[in-house]
Amino acid sequence: MSEILSQEEIASLLNAAEQASDDLPAPQQAEPNASRASGLRSRTRAPIAYELYDFRRPDKFSKEQLRTLQMLHETFARLAGSSLSAYLRTPVNIDLISIEQVPFEEYLRSISQSVFNILSLPPLSGQAVLELEFGIAFTMVDRMLGGPGRAISRSVLTDVERPLVRQLVERLFAGLKSAWEGVVVADPTIEGMETSAQFVQIAPPNDIVVTILFEVRIGDQRGAMSLCIPYLLLKPITTKLSAQKWFATGPRRANHSTRNQITSHISSARVECAIRLGEAKMRTREVLGLKVGDIIRLDQGATDPVCLYVGNVPKFEGRPALQGSKLVFAISHPVSN
Repeated sequence: MSEILSQEEIASLLNAAEQASDDLPAPQQAEPNASRASGLRSRTRAPIAYELYDFRRPDKFSKEQLRTLQMLHETFARLAGSSLSAYLRTPVNIDLISIEQVPFEEYLRSISQSVFNILSLPPLSGQAVLELEFGIAFTMVDRMLGGPGRAISRSVLTDVERPLVRQLVERLFAGLKSAWEGVVVADPTIEGMETSAQFVQIAPPNDIVVTILFEVRIGDQRGAMSLCIPYLLLKPITTKLSAQKWFATGPRRANHSTRNQITSHISSARVECAIRLGEAKMRTREVLGLKVGDIIRLDQGATDPVCLYVGNVPKFEGRPALQGSKLVFAISHPVSN
């Protein structure tokens, strides 16, 4: 059976508790503040480093991948500026301004009046957009037609201007292809041209795209150009978008690009070719005494092969022959070094 305390026992316990509390030393005046401060210190945590994250705009590319894309397109800007300068016969400067990843819908909202060139980049699957403001596009067209490069306040391309803008964009593609060779050997091709953003549908509105913004300067005229590439198009090569791999393939890419440029320029150059039938040494008085009907003896035998010279350099040996009423040269073998 449980023991029940009497009223006297309860009173004695209460008196003992009061005596124990009276025996404790009185707290000093500063102790409450100190205990409060220590309590605050115990409750106050060290600041935690954090970064804002918007789940509506998830980052698909790392900072290193964005830096690699920036280096690639800085090379593209330099090559494209040089190509357009030679084509338009006026200085053209293209500078990369920014690179960021945004939803496709936000990219379209940021552009009002521009020419949208929809392009494919085989072997990559998907489409990208090269956007060019009307002002800078009309400036280039005016230069192509022999004008000083005036901008026109108009947002519509005529049937004559469309193929001219297409030629300009294809010039830009040559620089884009060379800049990308270290990552992927792509072949940019125009799939369509639009002047309204609502007809540009290369990705769903909420899909992440990389937007690269450029500033184009032609004389006193300035304008913007941008390149929009969906993440799904670049996804197969994201592992190659590292500075280490890009620099590792840099010399090979530069050599290949330089070789192609030199070959394309040399292949259309004209060279002088000559066939020498022989030589003869004569005195000055013999040369002065030459007249019609005289015969000069050469050091070349009648059956010996003659040599074809390309720019004073012997290249091929062969024999002269007749083809109809024309004298031709039949090559037998190249001249060995």
